[in-house]
Amino acid sequence: MAGPAPRREVRRATPADLPAITGVFWRGVHEGATPRYDAAQRHAWLPERPTPAAFADRLGDQAVWVAQEGEIVTGFVTLRGDGYLDFAYVLPEVRGTGTADALLAVLENHARVRGLTRLTVRASDMARPFLARHGWTDAAPAPQVRNGVTIPATDMARAL
Repeated sequence: MAGPAPRREVRRATPADLPAITGVFWRGVHEGATPRYDAAQRHAWLPERPTPAAFADRLGDQAVWVAQEGEIVTGFVTLRGDGYLDFAYVLPEVRGTGTADALLAVLENHARVRGLTRLTVRASDMARPFLARHGWTDAAPAPQVRNGVTIPATDMARAL
């Protein structure tokens, strides 16, 4: 008989989480985005898996949280100081389990505590319905063109 499922924890990320975070990002784009983006779009979006060091540089001084179940990091979100939600990814196998909801709730709570009154994001077509369910509204279409490939996206905002 199997034991109980590991409990989900959402916590601030540490440098030791960077390899797992880059893995979640890679899988989120190349596996999780398959329902709405074709192979050319996913490759243009993220042509190669970033190294943990390069991704740490990309994250800069953003606030980063991870969701963890047992020993496995299953998702992450980041927030810039200006209220921009830069990254929000979960492993494909945990979509629909509440992991993204828990990460977003922590991020929004942090933003409120910091005195932010508005959050913004450039949302992928994968993230847009999820964010809309959480009170985010469309601001404008924001397709990205990378290496000649158009990647649909939408600028969204949320008042806190």
